Amino acid sequence: MRTFVSAAAVLIGLLMTAVAVPAMWVDRNIVQEDGFVALTAPLGKDPAFQQRLATAAVDSLVSGGRIPEPLIELARPVLENAAQSLTGLPGYSDAWAETLRRSHRLTFADPSTLPPEADATSSLTLDVAPLAGLVTKQVSDAAGLPLEAPGQVMIHIGQSNQRQLIERVTAYAPMGYAVAVGAGIAFALAFVAARRRWAVLAGIGTGTLVLAGIWKLASDAAGSAVLGTTSGTAVAEAFKNEFVAASSAGFDQWIIAAAVAGAALLVTGLAVRAAGGRKRVNTEHR
Repeated sequence: MRTFVSAAAVLIGLLMTAVAVPAMWVDRNIVQEDGFVALTAPLGKDPAFQQRLATAAVDSLVSGGRIPEPLIELARPVLENAAQSLTGLPGYSDAWAETLRRSHRLTFADPSTLPPEADATSSLTLDVAPLAGLVTKQVSDAAGLPLEAPGQVMIHIGQSNQRQLIERVTAYAPMGYAVAVGAGIAFALAFVAARRRWAVLAGIGTGTLVLAGIWKLASDAAGSAVLGTTSGTAVAEAFKNEFVAASSAGFDQWIIAAAVAGAALLVTGLAVRAAGGRKRVNTEHR
């Protein structure tokens, strides 16, 4: 009976771990604003993506009617220069970080609280107004035009079904911590009930190695599914591709850590068994 209880507790703990680890990663790196900014900040250093962002920021001044139409052609060289030099401006890093924070708030806010300009049906909304503000200042200084920076410049990414997924993730991802506590309790119960504790260690280690493989397969499948969707604009496509790559790389670090921990538990369990076997042999020879 004790062996059955121990084995069942290990299995339950592993099943809970299978859910808890991805949920905690999503909560820390996507749902929480600071984690989202830390995960996506390196995207602003990619040259191709930088150029698309700069172009979108410049286009917002032209399409938004902030430059008088007769002066657009006159300002065109200044606009093109602004698009090329935007990422080298001293305030670019701060503007990109603020873009990410605004975008996170728009994406994870209650749809009923979003401004009218926001599309509550898209999965992600980028607000590149801070970058457009840098462009506005540069063009204004270079051309001597009193331009007003736009308050919002939104780029919508994804489709309505993806927005619904984000709403579910926002609601359920924080529960991963409670599930992790439950997994810890299950593993503790397995040790208490076990006749052979080395078998519990080995079982948890083997199960964790299996979970690491499953998480990797699931992560790759989810990334491929997201990449297979259409986001619309070039900026949206570039952000989606870079975001999937950053997310996969970030979660891979957790998978590697889990695999190392699983291997350590398996080796420890086998080592405890071998040590116990040698001890019994020595006792019998006395």
